[in-house]
Amino acid sequence: MSDTSSTVTASALPPLSTQAERLIELGVHELARLPADDLRTFAENAGRGDGDTLLAVHPDRAPASALAPLLRRDGKSGFVVTDMSDVDRFAPCAVDLPDGPLYLIAGLDRGTHMANWSPDEALPALTKAHRTPLLLTEGIHWVLQQPAVLERNCCFMTIGSRLRKANGTLDARTPAIWISNGTGRDGHERRNAPKVGWCWWGNRHTWLGFASATSRTG
Repeated sequence: MSDTSSTVTASALPPLSTQAERLIELGVHELARLPADDLRTFAENAGRGDGDTLLAVHPDRAPASALAPLLRRDGKSGFVVTDMSDVDRFAPCAVDLPDGPLYLIAGLDRGTHMANWSPDEALPALTKAHRTPLLLTEGIHWVLQQPAVLERNCCFMTIGSRLRKANGTLDARTPAIWISNGTGRDGHERRNAPKVGWCWWGNRHTWLGFASATSRTG
């Protein structure tokens, strides 16, 4: 298990007003049942951002199943794996979200330095560093605004979203976003498409880091 302290992030995020227009262009405001001007006003009031601030829609308003197909890579749409039909039941776990349909996420990091760690190993390290893991919907928002953050062999888990079973225990699956190889049930036509899937809580993957943030504000 690597213990390097280096981090990997992509280039600066666009200004918040540009991010708002991107979401409007994709129709996210309609998914969230929000007037387009609400996104514009929120972004305007929040300022430009510092290149490290992401505009996000609350997952209750825009769930992962609706956002994933908006992802694009090599001209191919994103998708959710067939054995994750319950993707929208993965809810925030130990992550506090601001009230309201729109909020900002700061201090984004892809967590590539944690590649080949398990979620069980990564979560305590993030907590110790005063960071919280991204939700699945937040990770999708990040890739929508900054597609280059999703690189082959350098993708990421979003372990802030967990599924709680009826008996109160947590499902062992953890969501992740990576790039399809077009094998198995994905289908050859989906090779190189952005993919929302899952991994086991105790497993390690050399090509998956742990996306995280320093703060969320409304």
